[in-house]
Amino acid sequence: VVHFPFFCPSFAHKAFGDQWDIHPPHHHRHWAQICRGNPTNKIRGCDKYGCGAYGADRHSGKGKHVGVDVICADGATVYAPFSGQLSGPIKFFHNGNAIDDGTRLMFPDFPSSPLSQGFCVKLVCIHPIRYHGTIQRGQELGRMLPMQKVFPGIVSHIHVENCDRSDPTPLLKPGKKKKKVLFVPPFPQQDQHWAAVCAGNPTNEIRGCDRYGCGYYGAPRRSGKGKHTGVDVICADGATVYAPFAGQLSGPIKFFHNGNAIDDGIQIKGPGFCVKLLCIHPIKYNGFIGKGQVLGKMLPMQRVFPGITSHIHVENCDHSDPTSYLQRGKGQ
Repeated sequence: VVHFPFFCPSFAHKAFGDQWDIHPPHHHRHWAQICRGNPTNKIRGCDKYGCGAYGADRHSGKGKHVGVDVICADGATVYAPFSGQLSGPIKFFHNGNAIDDGTRLMFPDFPSSPLSQGFCVKLVCIHPIRYHGTIQRGQELGRMLPMQKVFPGIVSHIHVENCDRSDPTPLLKPGKKKKKVLFVPPFPQQDQHWAAVCAGNPTNEIRGCDRYGCGYYGAPRRSGKGKHTGVDVICADGATVYAPFAGQLSGPIKFFHNGNAIDDGIQIKGPGFCVKLLCIHPIKYNGFIGKGQVLGKMLPMQRVFPGITSHIHVENCDHSDPTSYLQRGKGQ
């Protein structure tokens, strides 16, 4: 991540200082949880864009990383790590992209050392609920911005940078003594197995064979049309459909291109996965969705193929076999 200089004053303005003299907050040596879903403030490991640790090398000889990248899923709630005064917005990229927003949070009498009771930090790639005023430790600060739109496949994260560019890592372990930094592999928000795709089919059971064909990956198609490049997950007409993993939606996707009753679908792209789910009607075609959240409804397949085993066609974007990701799915 490209860094840039900021001036952070040594003392907060007098009105803010007076307010804290009257109502001093209970301050902590360790910061609170910053992102929902990451209670221990785990730090981004390494991916194709670089590494999230303090001091990590930047690409193109641009020096060292002067902050820490705290893992945070796109759209997740962000909290204040400590009580203090907000000031912003902060522009990191200066190009108006989808993640070019952030704020500064400062506790009065910020000293030279981040290990004392004063703090000053910049949190970047978030959209704060406000840019000015006071906020308490653990209160909602804003939302994580859609990093996947700008850097597809990166481990989404909040860039956390001390105003004096010292290392914030020791402060990112809530309630623990200073230890060796815990690094996690890329894409920690994704499970190896996907969630249930359709209500009523908790094991993602795959369609067997009927008079229209078979539902397993690689099954022969009729009329010499090659092999089945997806998997057919059993789903009753009208059933609720869920997102198998967290990611960014894009659509609509037309499978038949004839406007029939099941010619609709969606693509979900998240770290490590990209899949198309067809023969469903999504509740939205764009935006972020969490794993297991309602994605839409199964379309009336019986209208188009009477007597078929109704199903969602699940196809990896690279046409590889998705069977292993479908929990206890019955394959070939």
